Amino acid sequence: MEEKYIVKTKSGRIQGYFNRGVIKFKGIPYAAPPIGNLRFKPPVPVEPWDNIRDATKYSRVCPQPSSALEEMFSDPLPQSEEDSLTLNVWTQGLDDKKRTVMFFVHGGAFRTGSGRALDGSRLVLRGDVVVVSFNYRLGPFGFLYMPDVPNATPNVGLLDMVTALKWVRENITQFGGDPEDITIFGESAGAFAVNCLLAMPAAKGLFKRAIVQSGYVNKFSCQPSAGIKTYETLIERLGITKGDVESLRNIPFEKITEKLSNFEDMSQGVINFTPTIDKDTLPENPYEAVKNGFAEDIDLFIGSNLDESKMWTIWVSGGDNNFTEEKLLRRTTDLMRLIDQNEAQSKELINLYEKTRKTPGDIFDAINTDYQFRIPSIRLAEAQSKHQPNTFMYLFSWKTPWEGGKYGAMHALELSFVFGILLAENKGIYAEKTEETQKLSEQMMDTWISFARTGNPNHDNIPQLTPYDLKKRATIIFDKEVTIENDPYSDERIAWENIL
Repeated sequence: MEEKYIVKTKSGRIQGYFNRGVIKFKGIPYAAPPIGNLRFKPPVPVEPWDNIRDATKYSRVCPQPSSALEEMFSDPLPQSEEDSLTLNVWTQGLDDKKRTVMFFVHGGAFRTGSGRALDGSRLVLRGDVVVVSFNYRLGPFGFLYMPDVPNATPNVGLLDMVTALKWVRENITQFGGDPEDITIFGESAGAFAVNCLLAMPAAKGLFKRAIVQSGYVNKFSCQPSAGIKTYETLIERLGITKGDVESLRNIPFEKITEKLSNFEDMSQGVINFTPTIDKDTLPENPYEAVKNGFAEDIDLFIGSNLDESKMWTIWVSGGDNNFTEEKLLRRTTDLMRLIDQNEAQSKELINLYEKTRKTPGDIFDAINTDYQFRIPSIRLAEAQSKHQPNTFMYLFSWKTPWEGGKYGAMHALELSFVFGILLAENKGIYAEKTEETQKLSEQMMDTWISFARTGNPNHDNIPQLTPYDLKKRATIIFDKEVTIENDPYSDERIAWENIL
């Protein structure tokens, strides 16, 4: 820490610091503490302060259950409802240069994660952009659908995001950013959230471009029936009667998070939380809204990882050395039933995927990856490309050698490259810093920065990528070598056309 810097925001003065070429501000409140009567309610403005507020340390994170991913790299982070609605800013100058702003939405299945997980410094140094990350309410605190409670808002976590974006619009000039040049980007649940922001009336005009990394919204997403089931499961576990929102507000957050299972199937009793279609906040399924042209003014860059599902089948679930053909059929059929299909479709998919996959486990990983991530990404690109010519597609296929390479190009692995965070060794979703990974990371950072700045991902260090269309389906492949391929894995894509 070398110097300290003071910025005047709309709410008051804050003090950040300069370190290794980047000016950093951490833990800036963008909304009032969502406690007491404000729990489960939309965010309200933060009370202004008179003194200079310290912004040199991250705030506590939003209440959440434990996460295998975060526990791998750090001790459990301190949690709080009271002072967790904060954001962080990285910039190279507090001047009037009007830099492009990159607003990152973290993932974590809407149950875990925080804005402090990924440092934006390397993106800032690489492209002279301003990077913003933030916390938003998670689990039942952000996405509880209570249809029997008058005036209850189910998507307050999404409204937190809108409020953070409004804060950026109002204040980012003081941090050297351009309020008219904002790109939102997110991964996993963060990408799901970006999908939702594309469809939210309240988010209109708050950003120009969107990058969707491994998002999983489809035409079956955000259904109230799923929200009702989650609500009923939670209150049953807590011993609360339907509609008793006051009792829910009075329960300590620690007791609520204890009741949340992690990374299991709903049929096994997990409590899942996602945004829900709601006439005031999310009036239409996000995919359908984009298909109908609601986001026609937004440039879009979207993609997925080749082996997303291996994170769960191997890492989180511990793997399954006895993944038989019988289990493959059963698990695939369980997926198909979620989207109104049956065992016949399962068998057709299995017969196709087994031509290029070695084991029943590999086949299921590929089907599950396409079901959750790759096909929904393609569907959104198809929908947006009809309205917006600046629509581009990527596929990340670089495989981590961690633990013998069994994880492949798993879920969230691309984040290490996008943020330029390479470690001394391969570990989890982070890659080892080598000549190969450093080159790929620089190519990907430049791609993300170029798209954020211009709406076009092309730059001198990658092959020329043309916009996505239904004829060529041009896709940039990020691997040991960056290439362009038209309609990769086309047979498998075509197999999903009448399914999802």
